[in-house]
Amino acid sequence: MTVQSDGSVHHEVLVDLSPEEAFWRFADLDKFKPREHNMLAVPIAETVLEQHAGGDVYDRGVDGSICRWGRVLTFDPPHAIAFSWDIGPDWQVATDLDRTSEVEITFTAAGPDQTRVTLTHRHIERHGTGWESLRDGLDAPDGWPLYLGRYAALTSTESEAP
Repeated sequence: MTVQSDGSVHHEVLVDLSPEEAFWRFADLDKFKPREHNMLAVPIAETVLEQHAGGDVYDRGVDGSICRWGRVLTFDPPHAIAFSWDIGPDWQVATDLDRTSEVEITFTAAGPDQTRVTLTHRHIERHGTGWESLRDGLDAPDGWPLYLGRYAALTSTESEAP
């Protein structure tokens, strides 16, 4: 488990891209967010991370319905993206925004055309009762490791394309 002593979840991957390229590939969350992670009543047509602080993070269904599940807190190319996690321990959208956590992704040069992409999900305890099970789900293989694995595979595939 990659749970830190403060209860945050921490994962990282190394990609063969510059920090700027790594940042913009991550900002296109639609390319790697698992479609099976869906709170809509219909399949997801796209996932949108609005590219500015104050924007939304949401899934749009094939019927046009929208599920807003986060708010963009930081959008600082090529350094960091942060958004709120407005999904509670019941895996439903939280209505009390004081009971949400934060996800921060940073992009740090790790060598020539290599970037360390670090994801930290913090303040999970704000979700209240059941936050530990939420934390464990986020840290599980089908949580943040799945997202970062798909992101890393995408960057590897795209960087090799002609």
